Amino acid sequence: MNIPITDVSPFHSGDTIPVNPEITCSNCQACCCRLEVILLTDTGVPDYLIDEDEWGGEVMRRLDDGWCAAVDRETLMCTIYDRRPQLCRDYEMGSPECEDERLENGLDQ
Repeated sequence: MNIPITDVSPFHSGDTIPVNPEITCSNCQACCCRLEVILLTDTGVPDYLIDEDEWGGEVMRRLDDGWCAAVDRETLMCTIYDRRPQLCRDYEMGSPECEDERLENGLDQ
């Protein structure tokens, strides 16, 4: 039996996701850099920044405090920005997902 798949997203092809312009590089605080990042494509992430998850998939290595190992702790900027994983490229600063993560981390309350 074939079941048709329908798009349940509130955005349709060609629509853009609203972004909060108040979230900028100067106040970002890199909350997303605490999330697990699965490596779906080869973007050139150095081997020393790659770990294996419990299912055998490749993920960005995180340090004991949960932060991505590629984040500079002083500037909160990615040290491999040009080679960052596709998931990081797709996670847009100020997007609804970003705002949710900021709220979960005690920002923007």
